[in-house]
Amino acid sequence: MPNDLAKPLPTSARLSFGRATVSTHDQLEFQLDHALARDAVHAQLDVATLVQGLQERGLQTVIVRSAAESNQQDRRVYLRRPDLGRKLHADSVQSLTPAATSNAPAPRILFIIADGLSSLAAEHHALPLLDAVLPLLPTSCFLPPVVIATNARVALADEIGQLLRAQLTVLFIGERPGLSSPDSLGVYLTWDPYPGRTDAERNCISNIRGSEGLSYAEAAHRIAHYIAEASRLQTTGTTLKDPAQPLLSS
Repeated sequence: MPNDLAKPLPTSARLSFGRATVSTHDQLEFQLDHALARDAVHAQLDVATLVQGLQERGLQTVIVRSAAESNQQDRRVYLRRPDLGRKLHADSVQSLTPAATSNAPAPRILFIIADGLSSLAAEHHALPLLDAVLPLLPTSCFLPPVVIATNARVALADEIGQLLRAQLTVLFIGERPGLSSPDSLGVYLTWDPYPGRTDAERNCISNIRGSEGLSYAEAAHRIAHYIAEASRLQTTGTTLKDPAQPLLSS
């Protein structure tokens, strides 16, 4: 269950048309919002732009894909087979396996950016959110390359984290688009990731959309809190509590 319900958030979501006759303007707005949500689901992640943005921040990247990616221009398999979106493609397994057997230090915290059900969310919000999070991490924190995953579901981070021997995965992923919110980003944190982890063993922060939803600063505040608590208690999920105090806006 999401753990980000401490206070009401601003939203542009359409709740109801009411009982009055719907105007042509309202119908057109509804059709536009529906089209935007549909397009967000089918859009391909702009991996090249993400890689460039991460490199400009001095961060290396690793690109992987799920088993649902049979054709980069076709999302139908991904949408019809959620189970394949939870598994790495064989090529990606082979590319990550050497890291699992190397003598390099295992990453304590592994950041993963994934398209999920809204590539727009990852493209719009992942880098600004990362900018807000990184200054809040301990200076001694070792940051491995950021993983970019395509045609991914939440559980794909478990296999990635296990292969890269991460203590904690922090997954930025596009949430299911809604009317008036086609680019909502979610963050999932999982301690000791491995295939088979359940949603009860994760912490989730949702509706990250900058000024139109949860702000980057507030989301970063919560992520930093969960990272600190997960490291202290060596667990994530229902045993971790929300931050005691929300971040006060200046």
